[in-house]
Amino acid sequence: MAARCERSASNDATRRSIEAIWHIEAAKVIGRVARIVHDIGLAEEFAQDALVAALEHWPKAGVPDNPGAWLMTTAKRRALDHLRHTRLAASRALELGYELDFRHEVLSEEISEQVDAALDDDIGDDLLRLIFTACHPALSPEARCALTLRVMGGLTTEEIARAYLKPEPTIAQRIVRAKRTLAAARVPFEVPRGPELLQRLASVLEVIYLIFNEGYAATGGTDWMRPALSDEALRLGRVLAGLLPDESEVLGLVALMEIQASRFPARVSASGEPILLLDQDRTRWDRLLIRRGLDALAKAEALPGPLGPYALQAAIAACHARALSVEQTDWARIAAIYDALAQIAPSPVISLNRAVAISMAFGPAAGLELVDGLLNEPDLNNYHLLPSVRGDLLVRLERHTETCAEFERAASLTQNARERAFLLGRASRCNDLESPQPAPTRH
Repeated sequence: MAARCERSASNDATRRSIEAIWHIEAAKVIGRVARIVHDIGLAEEFAQDALVAALEHWPKAGVPDNPGAWLMTTAKRRALDHLRHTRLAASRALELGYELDFRHEVLSEEISEQVDAALDDDIGDDLLRLIFTACHPALSPEARCALTLRVMGGLTTEEIARAYLKPEPTIAQRIVRAKRTLAAARVPFEVPRGPELLQRLASVLEVIYLIFNEGYAATGGTDWMRPALSDEALRLGRVLAGLLPDESEVLGLVALMEIQASRFPARVSASGEPILLLDQDRTRWDRLLIRRGLDALAKAEALPGPLGPYALQAAIAACHARALSVEQTDWARIAAIYDALAQIAPSPVISLNRAVAISMAFGPAAGLELVDGLLNEPDLNNYHLLPSVRGDLLVRLERHTETCAEFERAASLTQNARERAFLLGRASRCNDLESPQPAPTRH
């Protein structure tokens, strides 16, 4: 019995090791195999075969010295067998056995040379091709996020479903349809060039930031945050920055995520209640992440050309990170950066955040005037932060009798249980408020 328990504990430890290794190596394996078979769905299938083989063999034989190479070799063999089968099936039926043997030998040598040539490329090229394919604009944003987490993050369908609070079959269907869409559209497994690179890069950055934001401020469920999702997005961003070190917007997005992620320890109370930016204990912000973010922003600013939307948002986040207190925050500079951001990437949400900055720099009345100008904006009809911000500004103007309806409306619009309870609590206390409360902003 003791020996059996010991073996069971050893197998469990090996399985955990395999899962950790797979999380690190999955993208490399899938990217390399996709380079050979030119099909992201097939590549993931062969990589999964390698994972299954590891789960079967490693508990008995032990984890190899170079597990990544073991997985890569096993997946490569699956790809090679597939290519041989496909080529043979497509060739003419040969009647003579010796001729078939000869053809098979030549074919095997030809395929091996093709595969070896593909594997001579730097692994970074494969990762770039993989992320650009997974984030292809032909897919919906939801499908791009799910497929990217699957092939770049090595997450299981169950893990992705749990992260997004969606039924597992829903996520599975998204991933399957995404692969079929890419195959049907014959999307090439390549990094686009010239102007198309910038267009496709925007899609890649959008997907990574969508994943990060879902972790930073969960749109549904009972948790205010889902840090695991943000961690995964940050890892993807760092990988992309390593592959494209001269792209200002890549560095800008990484800087933005690093600085925002630094606030996680201070964004929630011990009981799980949300803590808004201006109420946070800044001594709990992660100084290492802030330093990394500021370094990435400095690199982006050093590159030629104007800053893009992500770099400008990172500059806003940097203003908060550099300030030791709310009072020391350079709100005038933040408002000015929002002005620049509104010029190159106008949106109602940017306008709302700009109004918050204006209110902090020049008074709540100035901010409220801007917010009231957004009340008829169709894109903000169901955006819970619009009435929430308006309620904050009314509190600061001591118009407490008007605030309850704003917080109650905000609570009715959010799908996050923690945020709803927080807003309803503010609504119930609005008549007793005596001091200004901070306006919520993601920056």
